[in-house]
Amino acid sequence: MAQSLQDLFDTLPQQGRVDWIGVRPAKYETLLSLEAVWAEQDVGLEGDRYASRGGKRQVTLIQSEHLAAVASMLGRDDLEPALVRRNITVSGINLLALKKQRFTIGAAVLEYTGLCHPCSRMEMLLGPGGYNAMRGHGGITARVIQGGRIGLGEPVELWKP
Repeated sequence: MAQSLQDLFDTLPQQGRVDWIGVRPAKYETLLSLEAVWAEQDVGLEGDRYASRGGKRQVTLIQSEHLAAVASMLGRDDLEPALVRRNITVSGINLLALKKQRFTIGAAVLEYTGLCHPCSRMEMLLGPGGYNAMRGHGGITARVIQGGRIGLGEPVELWKP
């Protein structure tokens, strides 16, 4: 029997993992690479300049697999996660499959709020073509539904209440 589209949306057997964590202490500053961070409910990541009550962009995430694709388009062997200015880099799970979903990352519960489009700074940080290489590969934004610790290597999966 064929599954409905909604059943497919609601079923995500893959489990990802956290590969990198960073926070931006202030505008234009270099991201600080961390081994773990506290996600505060309805605020964001401790120490990040985007942390704000009620915001839709409390946490930004990108897939490691997309970093490899962007690096390839730019003729590089790899790409440092801090350059793309996202908070958390994950692997093993399609972040776009989390649309309209809540998901766990470490001990925290996050909710997908939208796409994280590249900004013009990508051209400066990644070099000529950086902005266009990031288009479609910028990751997602999320808000913190339930606070908790997020650490390197921890799982990322669909939330099961």
